[in-house]
Amino acid sequence: MEILYIGLLLLAIMLALLSSGLWIAMTLAICGWVGQAFFTTTQPGKNLFSAFWDSNASWELAALPLFIWMGEILFRTKLSEEMFEGLGPWLNRIPGRLMHTTILGCGIFGSVSGSSAATCATISKVALPELKKRGYDENLALGALATGGTLGILIPPSITMVVYAVAADASIIRIFLAGFLPGFLLMGLFMGYIGWWSYRNPDKVPAADPSTSFLEKLKKSGNLIPCAALIVFIVWVLVAGYATATECAAYGVAGSLAIAAWGRSLTWSNFVDGLMGATRTSCMIMFILAGAAFLTKTMAFTGVPRELAEWVNNMHLSPYALIGALVFVYLILGTALDGISMIVLTSAVVLPMIQKAGFDLIWFGIFIILLVEIAEVTPPVGFNLFVLQNMTGKDGNVIAKAAIPFFVCLVVCIALITIFPAIVTILPDLVMGVEK
Repeated sequence: MEILYIGLLLLAIMLALLSSGLWIAMTLAICGWVGQAFFTTTQPGKNLFSAFWDSNASWELAALPLFIWMGEILFRTKLSEEMFEGLGPWLNRIPGRLMHTTILGCGIFGSVSGSSAATCATISKVALPELKKRGYDENLALGALATGGTLGILIPPSITMVVYAVAADASIIRIFLAGFLPGFLLMGLFMGYIGWWSYRNPDKVPAADPSTSFLEKLKKSGNLIPCAALIVFIVWVLVAGYATATECAAYGVAGSLAIAAWGRSLTWSNFVDGLMGATRTSCMIMFILAGAAFLTKTMAFTGVPRELAEWVNNMHLSPYALIGALVFVYLILGTALDGISMIVLTSAVVLPMIQKAGFDLIWFGIFIILLVEIAEVTPPVGFNLFVLQNMTGKDGNVIAKAAIPFFVCLVVCIALITIFPAIVTILPDLVMGVEK
């Protein structure tokens, strides 16, 4: 249990540093340094440099700044405004109206980017200014964007899914197929809450626009065609295997620039502003990623994740009690580790336990990815909370509080797929056949 006390000490140091106002990335790096310097025999300086390099020297990560730049282009030209004007008439009579675009946008963009951070940053850059301008509740929008961004790792393709498939020696295609129905279910839960909240708080939702005819709706939807065509193209080349996620991000930037130039809303000024804005946001995210990678190395050296997993294993629990205990363990780990690290550092111990208990590894893959999504919005290392905090200047606790109802939706989704596992397994079984 000594190792677990080390983990609790590092968590306490992290909370103290974050409360002092220190930069998030610096806080993570300092905790990593303390853990390695005082509780391991390794060299923290050498590991610091390797962690910072390895976490950012990635071809896949190149998609992140490109997708963020795409969001900046949409935000700084008329494209985002035209998108909202095109969607407005269709959502006019639905409780919540344009607030649903946060979830729809995250779901669609998440299927392209495969990254929670890129989805959260890009859709926030486009949606927040438009929703605030139209008078929608900012806290509801922040909560929806913080949790909606996590759809980037649940709706395929997803880097986290690939990591799990490799760790579990499972079919990547089956994991991808298994993510669709839970992804749509989670979107439905998020949008259902937005509709319910808007119905209960009509004074905090802008008045509905005058009713329009079907032909007028179609005419206004013409504004959606260029951006919709770009998104469809990006998804198509990715799914068809003609391009990687990084190449799709480059197509997204080029397409956004072309559409903005064609609509005569692209100027040299907003081009430079968008590029600089994307650079600042990308550097912020990558700096946090680097700090988190160093802390992950510390966790690996101290053995905290493995110790937690073995502690659960030694309890000899029933299958569903085991699932409950793993939920607790991964929620604890989510306060200090990113999702991929949680999977990598615990898979060697957890996966044999799951197989022995009789659970399907494909089902467990989606289960653990939903837990990773919860980790993305769990303080103190909720990555999407960091992204929104740095983008909006809002206090992280304010964003975390706004995300609580959507956090509950994530918990409900986990409960539903546990009670009805067919939600996860039916699609891969139908498409690829039942594994024997």
